Amino acid sequence: MAVLHPLQSARFQQEALMRTKTDALDALGLARLGQQKRPLPATLPDQATEQLRELVRHRDRLVQDCGDRVRQLHRLLDLPFPEFKHHVALLDTALALTILKAFPTATDVAAAMPRRLAKLRNGPRHLVGDALARQLIAAAKQTVAAQSGDVYRVRNRHACEDLALWRTRLLAIDAMIETLLDDHQVGRLLTSIEGIGTTTAARLVAELDDPARFRSPDALASYIGLVPALKHSGKQTPKRAGLSPIGKAALRRALWMPTLHAVQASPWLRAFYDGLRTRGKPGKVALIAAMRKLMVAVWTVAKQRRAWSPSPPQETTA
Repeated sequence: MAVLHPLQSARFQQEALMRTKTDALDALGLARLGQQKRPLPATLPDQATEQLRELVRHRDRLVQDCGDRVRQLHRLLDLPFPEFKHHVALLDTALALTILKAFPTATDVAAAMPRRLAKLRNGPRHLVGDALARQLIAAAKQTVAAQSGDVYRVRNRHACEDLALWRTRLLAIDAMIETLLDDHQVGRLLTSIEGIGTTTAARLVAELDDPARFRSPDALASYIGLVPALKHSGKQTPKRAGLSPIGKAALRRALWMPTLHAVQASPWLRAFYDGLRTRGKPGKVALIAAMRKLMVAVWTVAKQRRAWSPSPPQETTA
């Protein structure tokens, strides 16, 4: 069994200039593709990899739902207490959720006893505090809010309860991912690379299976889409090539912040990045190159089945 890129099979079918499209013709085209191109057989992931893949994708859905609810809470606060966001900027924190569940509108905050608001606990060791309590009460008494009442209390409180629940679920999923990763040989070794934590290592395993299955680091970078796509035709002489659109765009987005951290935490990667910047490369271009170099480290660790060594990896030729 072989797994093909959909574009590969579609372009092969277009080569025949078929005027008709039916299931039978599609099956015949796939059979011809397999006979002529002889694609390599695909390997099925083991149970641990499959479980990590499902958990990572479930976590992504929860993070997206949580972000949607935070944006909704921003809109919900515009009517009953718009000044709240001036004092507590991040609405998905335990501090914001604790206050809004107890006092969801400006009317509730204005009528609150300062001591009670200050004593609200937003964690095992943290309280709202007297200073923030006084600021919120003063803002609530001078609010420009045009709406108040049970309807707005219910909406804000439900949004906060949903966010608190999703935060709890995310913590539970992260704990499950960490447990599974400890039992996964490659995933556990990937965390030895600076900038790659538990979540990123789990994502790499989920999206790539075993990085050592690629014949070289260049092949891995090409699969992810960290290769330039030069388009040169006629008199057009582009000075710079952009990234190829073929590849795993979601994985590239997920690797952006880990690469930023790795550039700061890893001396060899920082030296590589600084060298590109010194030669005049734009910051984004240098960071993409650092991301590709980081994938060289990922491939090396997976291939050698050893923890990452601080010496810089040597990229091989595809």
